[in-house]
Amino acid sequence: MTMFWVISALLVLVAMVIFVVPMYTGKEQDEVASRDELNKAFFKDRMDELKEESSEGLVENKDELVVELQQSLLDDVPANTEQAKTQVSTTMLIPGLILLVGVSFGMYMKVGSLDKVQAWNETVTRLPDLSQRLMDESNPLSDQEMDDLTLALRTRLHSNPDDATGWLLLGRIGMANRDAETAQDAMSRAYRLDPNNPEVMLSFGQTLMMIGDPAQSERARLLLRSVLRVDHTNIRALSLLAFDSFEGGNFQQAISYWRMMQQIIGVDDPRAEMLDRSIARAQSQLDRGKNTATSVSVTVDLDPSVELPEQGLVFVSVHSADGAPMPVAARRVPLSAFPFTLTLDDNDSMIPERPMTSLQDMIIKARIDTDGNVMTRNGDWYGQSDVISLGGSTNVLINTKYQ
Repeated sequence: MTMFWVISALLVLVAMVIFVVPMYTGKEQDEVASRDELNKAFFKDRMDELKEESSEGLVENKDELVVELQQSLLDDVPANTEQAKTQVSTTMLIPGLILLVGVSFGMYMKVGSLDKVQAWNETVTRLPDLSQRLMDESNPLSDQEMDDLTLALRTRLHSNPDDATGWLLLGRIGMANRDAETAQDAMSRAYRLDPNNPEVMLSFGQTLMMIGDPAQSERARLLLRSVLRVDHTNIRALSLLAFDSFEGGNFQQAISYWRMMQQIIGVDDPRAEMLDRSIARAQSQLDRGKNTATSVSVTVDLDPSVELPEQGLVFVSVHSADGAPMPVAARRVPLSAFPFTLTLDDNDSMIPERPMTSLQDMIIKARIDTDGNVMTRNGDWYGQSDVISLGGSTNVLINTKYQ
């Protein structure tokens, strides 16, 4: 800010010099030369008129008139031929200089956005503090502070475009703001300036993955693998590669990366439980891909001790292997002769978001319902199977009465 006022003062000083100097070194007023030029012009015009009048016969004594004209020209020459200069008083300049300074700074204060310039310079001075807080998850930056940090960084990078760390930080801000264009441009610049820095390679690869462009995904994988060649224990690189593999359907590769992470962090790390869940989910998807079955076959029979009601339904349901009471799939079958066989599939799912085929193992239950209310069970007869796998078949014997 001090430099701004110094420069502005110099500019005003230059304007004052331009205003004052011509006052003291102005063009001399040569009144004699001006009068001579005027008389010569008048004499020439009068001589032309006399020639014209003489040719028309209007003038008889032309020579006498010429002499008189010459005499009058000589009489107009002043005795004192000194050239005069304009005299300038210093007191005459002071009001003009005061007005010049006042108008210059007054106009800037009015239309120069001085408050915004001051806020900009204050933001630039806060760059170190804002940069540290960006990395502090316990004290996150507000949206305004994030904008201030971006402005301060862009200002510094404008004057120092070869600062790879600055471009890296700007790229991370772009990622935090979900600004893919800014993040990719900044990370690309950082990578060009420092291509062998693992942190730059890691952040650039993460940015390319965030964009989701298939054309850039392979480049992102190459960058992350390069990081692992330098540091094979880099958790962030392994995590990004595992996530990319899982999203791409390569579940076995994702499991491999997550197991490598488990070996690095140890069983006591709080992240170990999350890794276990991720591996289990990938393994489930892997097993599901191997098992192409989409249904189960159920044969329902009736124990001789069961007394059939005059009317009712048989409610056949599929439950998760842990025996959860809420069915995943179900079908109502009219009460008829036993035994009977039916096939259950995703068409019998209770919730579209959770199809029956999402279960690899399950339990089949069958219940004789007498009132049409699936929630009423007292007095109903039921039976259930052992745990079976998707694609298998089982028998359910109805032989137990709800009390």
